[in-house]
Amino acid sequence: MRKSKITLIFAVLLLVCLVSPPGLFAREPDPQIGFREIWAYLMKGEESFLTSALSVTDLCYFSAEINAYGELTGVPDLKKLVSYKGRKHLVVAEVGSYSLTHFCLDPAYPVRDALVKAIFAAAVPYDGVHIDFEAIPVRDRDNFVQFLRLLKKGLGKKVLSVALPARLSESGDVLGYVRIAEIVDRIIIMAYDEHWSTSVPGPVASMEWSSRVASYAMSKIATPKLVMGLPFYGRAWGDIRSDRAYKFSGVSSLLDEKDIRSFSREGNVPWFRYQELVTVDVYYDDAESLSHRLRLYRDAGVGAVAFWRLGQEDSAVWERIRAD
Repeated sequence: MRKSKITLIFAVLLLVCLVSPPGLFAREPDPQIGFREIWAYLMKGEESFLTSALSVTDLCYFSAEINAYGELTGVPDLKKLVSYKGRKHLVVAEVGSYSLTHFCLDPAYPVRDALVKAIFAAAVPYDGVHIDFEAIPVRDRDNFVQFLRLLKKGLGKKVLSVALPARLSESGDVLGYVRIAEIVDRIIIMAYDEHWSTSVPGPVASMEWSSRVASYAMSKIATPKLVMGLPFYGRAWGDIRSDRAYKFSGVSSLLDEKDIRSFSREGNVPWFRYQELVTVDVYYDDAESLSHRLRLYRDAGVGAVAFWRLGQEDSAVWERIRAD
């Protein structure tokens, strides 16, 4: 009798599974993480990474550049983004040369005003301009603020946004989040590179560090203007760096250390080869870690996020985020 009941129960369950709609017993997917605005950077030449499936409200098209004469060059062609319906922002970037940035920001030179006019002209088909200057001399911080004022005045209703480095306190905030927020429409905080190529190994942006960066930024920048940046990329560090220059005594020591007894000559120049075992630490973000960081920002009250950059991500992250 007991065996018959078990058989009957099993048969009923099997019948339910066969006739039930697909997905009836499937696990409910995690709710998507919503933000008012979702910004993303797109490199010129990588337009194929932008698809209609991505929840991107604002696209930073990277980038126009500044040549050695302080002239605007390489403005991306918006015709390549005709299918994208969100807001498009022209990125003007100078990320490596402190001397060129000084040359372009100091009003003592005639370059600044000409550059401002060139940006206005290039921005005509765009919805906004995004400034990414990452090599600003300390003495030019006031000049940078004035540069932003000139841009905002001339851009009118177009959106002026700026990328600023992540800071944890006022002592490191030399550019001044507060005064820049009074001028521009959006500030993207580059909350990444907590660990960088020449630092000790570690996360590009740990959760604890990201939380502290967001906390400081929110204390200085009004929520409607704050956009927290997230990394899509990872980094690797090896415990041995073999690329270097040698004195002859250093080469001799290396030969002894590696127990190398013979070498070759190429065009009468001696050379040798040896193999090295290298341990590599790799830190990166996947959809799970990105979701955790997104929830961290959302729960803190952040209303907008930005991603650097399209094409580098775990594509599963787009299933977990939405634009409200």
